[in-house]
Amino acid sequence: MAPLVSLIGGFIVLRLIGLAGVDALDGWQPALRGGLALMFTVTASAHFVPAMRRDLIAMVPPSLPAPGLLVTVTGVLELAGAVGLLIERTATAAAIALAVLMVVMFPANVSAARRQVTLLGKPATPIVRRSIEQVFYIAAAIAASL
Repeated sequence: MAPLVSLIGGFIVLRLIGLAGVDALDGWQPALRGGLALMFTVTASAHFVPAMRRDLIAMVPPSLPAPGLLVTVTGVLELAGAVGLLIERTATAAAIALAVLMVVMFPANVSAARRQVTLLGKPATPIVRRSIEQVFYIAAAIAASL
């Protein structure tokens, strides 16, 4: 839920700031990029907080090697993408790369739901709800790349 709140809340706040006269945020696309950057900063931070990190490592499908390394790499990629979204010159490439990353990481979410992995003691998001959220996040990244 935190990623969704970060994305939507960040977008709304940044869009309002743009409407209030901050030229750099005066448009839906800069506000969307900022909301996505906030979302990916929030999700990336979970890769490095010990309690969440353990749960994210458990989410990695058992068939993949070095789950700890995969969690670290994906966290770094999410942070790099978040920064890239905030730089006009790299925003399009960052948005596309993050959309691809979300597609690549989605099987871990499916695996976690099927294996009933918990995140901070709560069950992983059910597959149907997670799929809908994932499509929304990917669509937001694609829209930010335009």
